Amino acid sequence: MKKSRNELSELIGKRTMHVSEYGALVNEIAAYLLMENITSDLDSIMRDVMQYRFEHGIVEATVLSAHELSKVDLDDIDQVLRAEYPSATTYIVDQKIDTSLVGGVKIEFPGAQLDLSIFSRLNLFKRQVEAGKI
Repeated sequence: MKKSRNELSELIGKRTMHVSEYGALVNEIAAYLLMENITSDLDSIMRDVMQYRFEHGIVEATVLSAHELSKVDLDDIDQVLRAEYPSATTYIVDQKIDTSLVGGVKIEFPGAQLDLSIFSRLNLFKRQVEAGKI
C-alpha cells in the first residue's frame, strides 16, 4: 500500500531526527525515495520533512548569499535563530551560494523566508518612493 506524502514525510522525519547536516539529510531522503521509486516528490517531501523536524525542535535554515559568509556572519545568523526560536533544541544553518544575489542574504526556513538582499531593499525603497512615503 502506497503511503501518502504526509505519512511518508512523518516516517522520514522520525528516522532522520539524528541527522544534523543538511547535505546528509538530503542524501538519506533521496536514497529512500530512490529505493521506493518516488523521486519526483523529492522537493515537496523535503519541505514536509523539514517542517516535521521543525515541529520537533530542529530549526534548519538555508542561507543564500552571493559569496561565502564568514564564521562571524554565520554565528550572527545562528544567534538570530536562537532568539527567534528559543524552544528549539537544535539549530542548523546551511549556506548556499546564489550568484544572482548582488549582496545581502536570504534566509529560508520551513514555511518562511527572510529576504535581506540588496535587491529586496532596493525594491522596498522604490515602492516607498512611488507611494510618496519618501
